[in-house]
Amino acid sequence: MGMTMTQKILAAHAGLTSVSAGQLISAKLDIVLGNDITTPVAINEFTKNGFDSVFDKDRIAIVLDHFVPNKDIKAAQQSKQCREFACAHCVSHFYDVGKMGIEHALLPEQGVVTAGDCIIGADSHTCTYGALGAFSTGVGSTDMAAGMATGKAWFKVPSAIRFELTGKLPANCSGKDVILTIIGKIGVDGALYKSMEFTGDGIASLSMDDRLCICNMAIEAGAKNGIFPVDETTLRYMEGRCERTPVVYTADPDAEYEQTIVIDLSQIVPTVACPHLPENTHPAAELGDIQIDQVVIGSCTNGRMEDMEAAYRTLKGQTVAPGVRCILIPATMQVYRECVERGYVTAFLDAGAIVSTPTCGPCLGGYMGILAEGERCIATTNRNFVGRMGHVNSEVYLASPATAAASALTGYITAPKEV
Repeated sequence: MGMTMTQKILAAHAGLTSVSAGQLISAKLDIVLGNDITTPVAINEFTKNGFDSVFDKDRIAIVLDHFVPNKDIKAAQQSKQCREFACAHCVSHFYDVGKMGIEHALLPEQGVVTAGDCIIGADSHTCTYGALGAFSTGVGSTDMAAGMATGKAWFKVPSAIRFELTGKLPANCSGKDVILTIIGKIGVDGALYKSMEFTGDGIASLSMDDRLCICNMAIEAGAKNGIFPVDETTLRYMEGRCERTPVVYTADPDAEYEQTIVIDLSQIVPTVACPHLPENTHPAAELGDIQIDQVVIGSCTNGRMEDMEAAYRTLKGQTVAPGVRCILIPATMQVYRECVERGYVTAFLDAGAIVSTPTCGPCLGGYMGILAEGERCIATTNRNFVGRMGHVNSEVYLASPATAAASALTGYITAPKEV
C-alpha cells in the first residue's frame, strides 16, 4: 500500500522506507518552536532533566507573541526567561519586540519553515505550516523540551482524510470560509488524530494566505495536521525565502485514506461559527439580527496581508458603527509596515478602528480586546469556546476578515458584498 504525503515525510525523517497508520516512530526534527507562554515551561523541563545544550541553535525558534510588549509582571518574567535562554544557547531564530510577529505567520514569512520539513511547536496551531507541504503539529512543552535537546520526537503515524477541492471561490469568500464550512460539515472531532490532506484542481485557485488559514484551523477539527501539495503557488512563495532547500513529497496513487470528502469551492458562502464551538457554522447572511460590540481582525489565522487588504477594501472611506470597537492586528512587522506604506493604517484610523502591534493577545482573552459580561465579538481568530476572549458570559463569532469588516460597519453580523 502506498503512502500519503504526511506518511512519506514521517518515513523520511524516521529513516524508514515506509510507515503505516498507527505505527510508532521516532523522527528527526527540522524546527522546534515555542512562544512566550509555552517556552518557559519547556525551559524548566529542559533544566530539570539535566540538559545543558540544544541540538542545533539554528533549528529552534522562540517567538514572543502572546503578551508582548509585556502586559504585566508575570508576562515580563516569562519573556525575560525566554530571552536569557535564547542568549545562553545562541538561538538563531529568536523574535522579540520590534522583530517579532505572530509565530505562525512569522515563520513562513521569514523562510524558517519549508516544504518537506518535520516540525513541532508548543502551540496547537503549529499545523499551519502544512500549507507549504510540511508535516507540522502542536505538542506540549515537555515534548518541546525534549525536541530542543535531542532534535527528535515520537509520533504515532496518523491515518488520513482526503479533501478534494473543486471549482473556485466566489469573490466575497476566502480560505476562512472554506475551513469553517469543512469543520461545520465534519465536526470538531471529525478528523481526530488524522491528517487532513487537501487535493483537487480547486487548490490552484487558492492563494498561499488561503492555504495557511485552512491548515491553521485543521486542529479545530481535531486533526494531527493539515497539508497541501506543493504546486507552482507554493514554489513561488518559497523562492528566495527559505533557509533550506525545499523537499517535495507527493502522495502515492494508491495511498490509503479513511474517506474522501469533496468540497465544491464555488458553492462556499460567507460563513460564521457561532458560540461556542467552531463546528456551529451558519451562513453569515442568516445572522443579521445578532448585534456585536467588538470586531477583531488579526491572529495567526487571519492577520496576513490579504486579510488586511480585505479589511481595507471594506473600511476605506466608511465609518465603524457607533458602539463597536474595531481592532486590527497585522500579524507581523512586515505586514504592519506594508499596511503603513499602502495607506491602510490611515484608512483604518479614519474609519474609527485601531491598529495594534502584532500580538495573539485578544484571541485567547489575554489583552488588547478582552470581552466583558454579555459582550459579543466577531473575530477572525480560530476558537470561540466559552470564555475564550474574556468573561464566561461573553460570546465569540468566528468569521473571515471580509465578514468581520462588513459587520464592523453595521454593528450586526453582516455578509460581505462581492468585490
